[in-house]
Parts: sequence; structure tokens; C-alpha cells
Amino acid sequence: MARLFGTDGVRGLANGDLTAELALDLSAAAAQVLGDRGDFAGHRPRAVVGRDTRVSGQFLEAAVVAGLASAGVDVLLLGVLPTPGVAYLTDTLGADLGVVLSASHNPMPDNGIKFLARGGHKLDDAVEIAIERRMREEWQRPVGAGVGRVEAHESAVEEYAAHLVRTIDHPLAGLRVVVDCAEGAAWDAGPRALADAGADVTAIHAMPDGLNINDGCGSTHLESLQAAVIKDGADVGFALDGDADRCLAVDHEGNVVDGDQILAVLALSLKEQGRLVKDTVVATVMSNLGFVQAMREHGVAVRRTKVGDRYVLEAMKVSGYSLGGEQSGHVIMSDHATTGDGILTAIQVLERMATTGRSLQELASVMTRLPQVLVNVADVDKSRADEDAVLAAAVAEEEAALGDRGRILLRPSGTESLVRVMVEAPTDDEARSVADRLAGVVRAQLAL
Repeated sequence: MARLFGTDGVRGLANGDLTAELALDLSAAAAQVLGDRGDFAGHRPRAVVGRDTRVSGQFLEAAVVAGLASAGVDVLLLGVLPTPGVAYLTDTLGADLGVVLSASHNPMPDNGIKFLARGGHKLDDAVEIAIERRMREEWQRPVGAGVGRVEAHESAVEEYAAHLVRTIDHPLAGLRVVVDCAEGAAWDAGPRALADAGADVTAIHAMPDGLNINDGCGSTHLESLQAAVIKDGADVGFALDGDADRCLAVDHEGNVVDGDQILAVLALSLKEQGRLVKDTVVATVMSNLGFVQAMREHGVAVRRTKVGDRYVLEAMKVSGYSLGGEQSGHVIMSDHATTGDGILTAIQVLERMATTGRSLQELASVMTRLPQVLVNVADVDKSRADEDAVLAAAVAEEEAALGDRGRILLRPSGTESLVRVMVEAPTDDEARSVADRLAGVVRAQLAL
């Protein structure tokens, strides 16, 4: 049986791959595994459940709640709430388990189930494996008073928004902001938190109907945000994704400010305040070389991980780092959150703008992005990518020619039969030429 859990929970086509039956069984198994570990010792277990705006989230929520309650777990329904909001309330409400129903930036027909342990942290791989195994085992169901109770927690959005506002000390008065809510989980919490923090907020794509999440909007489609920022004469714009755990930005001229640039702005802010632990920021191997160079110039070390916020989180947890993130806009600030939080990221960037009196464009200019070209070479044997001598020699030759002016990364895909060739160089033309040459070697050497 193939593993159900990926790098970010269980995800698939709702009512196709991800059925109500699977959601119920997963939830019941999760309750059993955590109970066996002693997580519920001495008290009635309690879980919180939140979801994004996908219409499929309604029946999946019902299935998850049924699975948990049938295993004797009391359930608090948080309703539509960003993933980091569910993580926050898992912690502050003292829940033993948090459940998020969302497929993040995926198209509307998809959905996902993500479990959070006590404190709002992602489950360890070993626990996920145990949950999958338990799904195939017989178990003793509670009866009578042993079954779980279910009730709504009506103030979830207000509590989460208030938490976000408390993370800053300087009001955001005078800043005009456009926020693209992606017709997703942040449609209420995002504009509310920014406005409560003092900003003048215009919300776009904040009228979800269950079908329009991520549809031509949010962090994967920045065009409408760019247009709105320029039209409104706003100081800045922020684009969230469907579950609001990531954030990209647009400056006052409509220029995109990506996750690397946002991470650079926040790293220097925390270092200036003496809050950047070990003067180190965690980033992935896909982070732009310009980011690494800028951090080095300002005395900030960069710890690199594999691609995925899961690996960024692991590195931060092991070494106690306070800041990490990805180029895609996942930014994790461990002083305030246990996961990436797009609204938190926006508020923190706005505070930096307010305290310095500088525009986002000025702040982001701390780093110069090197042109980056990514070529996906499909239908190849990715398992041989790290072993082929001819390919290794070709990479070494191109690296020698680039020197410290650029960077090459060959990475087998974790989910598809392809190899990703990423090249950074001083110009687009040079990066493209190197990437195309190496892609040709990959095709020739690793052909199926």
C-alpha cells in the first residue's frame, strides 16, 4: 500500500482520491494512535477542526468529526480559518489534536487533511506511519457516555486575528494595503487583522462561494493584485494562498516581492532587534543566490534545507532558529507561530515599513535577485540523476565556468518522473543557455 501522507498531510481529488470514508477512517485512527501514546492520559481528549472555503470541506469536515467523536474525542468546530489559525488555537485551547481541511494553493476540486499535534506542531513521520497502519486494524469503539461531543467555537476568527495584532508593537496607521485573500480561508481573518492593526485595508478576492478558491487569484496569480495596488495608489499589496500559510507581496509600483526578499527584510529586522537566533536564517536550496549573498554581507548565516516548509520547520526546531522560509512565500517566525503564516508575514513586513518609514521597494532592495531559470526534464529515470558520471562531469564543467557568479542545482522530483534543472547566472540569457545544455545531457543520459 502506497503511503497516504505526503510532505503536507493527505491530499487528493475530493470525493475521488480523498473520500468521506477515508477521512473518517484517518481521523479515528489518529485518535487511537495518539491515545495509545498517552497523549490523552488523565482527561477527555479534545480536538479542533478548521477548514478552507472549498465546498468539499463541508462533507469532509462532517466525516472527520464523525471519526474523532466515534473514537471518544470531543470536537470544537472552528469553521473557516487559515491553517496557522488552526495551529494557534490547537495550542491556546489546549487541544490534543488539530485537524485542517485544505489543499492550500491547489485547484478547487482537490482537498486535504492535515493533523497537528498538541501545541500546533506537525505530526512526526513515525506518527503518520502509525496512523496509516492503524487504519487496517480492528479496534474497540467507545459506547454510551464514552463517545465524543461536538460543538462550535464561534470566536475562532476573532481570537486568531487578535493574536496577530499582538505580535507587533508599532501601529500601522497611515499605510494603505491591498490584500488578495484568494477566495480562501483568510477572507475574513486577513482583512480583519490588518485593519485592527491600524492599516487602511482594501480586500480583493474575498467573496468565496466554495468554488472560486485560488481561481486566477492569490499567491499563484499576482496580476489582479498588481493592478489593484496601482489603481488604489496603495503602499503595498499582499497575496495569500487558499489556506493562508504563504504570502507574496507587491510594492507600490506593482513589482513582485517574493519569499526570498520578504525573508531578507524580516531577517535584517530581527537581527537589528537582537531577536534573530544565532544570527541565522533557514532557507531551502531553491532560495536565490542573491539572497545568500545579501545575508552574508549583513552578517547573517543561511542554513539550507531540502525544498518544503516541513524541512525548514525541522531545521528551525532542532537548532532553535527564529526565522525560516521559502521562495514561494512560506515564512515561519517561531516566536509567534508553529507554521508558515501569510497574514503574520504581512503584518510583520508592514510594521517594518512603519517603523523605518521606508517603502517595501526600498527594504527589498537589500538583495538583488539573480536571474533564475528552471527546466523540468520529463520522462527520465530520476533515480540515476545522482549517479551518472557523464551528467556529473557536465555539471562540474558548467559550475567551473560560472564560478561564484551563479549556481546550478539538479534535483529529482519527489512526486513525478522528472529532473529539475535550476540555474542562476548574472543574465537571463546565460542562465537559459546553461540550463538548456544541462537539460540536454539529462535527456540523453537518463532516457527511459
